[in-house]
This record gives sequence, structure tokens and C-alpha cells, in this order.
Amino acid sequence: MRESGYRLNVGLIVANKNGELLLCKRKGMNSWQFPQGGIDFSEDPLKAAKRELFEEVGINSESIKLINSLDNWLKYDIPEKSRRKNVLMPQFKGQKQKWFLFKLIKPTEISFENDPDNEFDDFKWVSYWYPLNVIISFKENVYREALNEFKYSFFKEFSNV
Repeated sequence: MRESGYRLNVGLIVANKNGELLLCKRKGMNSWQFPQGGIDFSEDPLKAAKRELFEEVGINSESIKLINSLDNWLKYDIPEKSRRKNVLMPQFKGQKQKWFLFKLIKPTEISFENDPDNEFDDFKWVSYWYPLNVIISFKENVYREALNEFKYSFFKEFSNV
């Protein structure tokens, strides 16, 4: 699971009752992405996913249903010019992610108030493949792979929408 230079992370796709996906805008940038976040030491990936959903967008675990998760881990490299200095991981290259697909099962207001890092300042609900049109280029392959892996379980879940 661990790999030198890569931070363990969860990628989170949340669909509403209409089958639209939650996409969030990075604070102060015109950069859109799915919520994601680090896995704390000895934390189970699913527990990290639920914690990050609450911290980043205010969705608590009682408001979601797990539709699917990827068995494999996906990773992306962050371009050197965009990497922040990481004292704990001086050879930092990028993120290695476990992806989850959730469905909102209760009306929930999206909120950025719980995020200590204050990462996002806006959100929108979008069609399934839309994120591939707006994601930053170095994450595009991971997003494409995650969406392709989830498409059967997603469209089965939302076939009546």
C-alpha cells in the first residue's frame, strides 16, 4: 500500500439523488476537483473517506451510502513546480489514492466550515463525465480511471433517474 514519495489519500465521488456528482472549486483558483484527503496514520481508508467528507464538504456518514470502492490504488504525480515543500516526506512526488463512490441518501447542505485547511470556496453538481473537462491535467488520468471503474455500479444505481 505505502509507496515511497506518495502520500496515501482518499478520492471521493458523491452523487446526489439526481445522479449528479459533487465537484468543488479550490479556494482562490479556477480549479475544480472531487473532495479528497489524506489518510491518517493507522486509519482505515473508508474511515478516512467519511472523515474527509465531513471535514471538507460537511457531509456526515449518516447522509451517505457507499455504492462502490476501487480495489486498486490510483496515483498521480504533482508537477515539481506545484509541489509544496514537505518536511515529513522530502522525496514527495504525489498522491496514491483509494477511491470511493457514495450516494447522498439524506438532504444535506454542502458546507466548507469544518475544513481546517479551508481548501474550497464553491461547489456545483455536474453530470457524470463533466469532471474530465475541468480537472487539472495531472489528475485527469486518475479521474478517467476512477470514473470508468465506477460507471457500471453508478449507472446501475441511477438507472431509474
